[in-house]
Amino acid sequence: MPSKNTICLWYNGTALEAAQFYAQTFPDTAVTAVHHAPGDYPDGKQGDVLTVEFTVMGIPCLGLNGGPAFTHDEAFSFQVATDDQEETDRYWNAIVGNGGQESACGWCKDKWGLSWQITPRVLTDAFTDPDRAAAKRAFDAMMEMSRIDIATIEAARRG
Repeated sequence: MPSKNTICLWYNGTALEAAQFYAQTFPDTAVTAVHHAPGDYPDGKQGDVLTVEFTVMGIPCLGLNGGPAFTHDEAFSFQVATDDQEETDRYWNAIVGNGGQESACGWCKDKWGLSWQITPRVLTDAFTDPDRAAAKRAFDAMMEMSRIDIATIEAARRG
């Protein structure tokens, strides 16, 4: 049974390319269906890929090739919890190295403009540390980073 709630992501003709990249990059991610337009529409012709059903790490999504009218921004992002530096670097490098761009504090943007937070669990744990001074040291260290460096966060947390 299809999910009752699906994230719809707007693309300018590149929904299938984006979904295929996500499926190659992240576990539990797959393109599940491709639907072609039954007729012409403002930004495409009959037979063009109109929508792509896919999952991103188990989250149901629909890529809509709606044209250039709307673009992604940082108000929406996928947050990916990572377990170690290798996993953090793998996802970060895949997104940035495929035409994306780095941002601050573990955020990056893929080549389609969709924002991703590549967030080591160590960072989340540090922010919720009952020792608020340790949490602040980790937070301050993060504020200086683009890609998160786990060893630096752990060192800052320890003081």
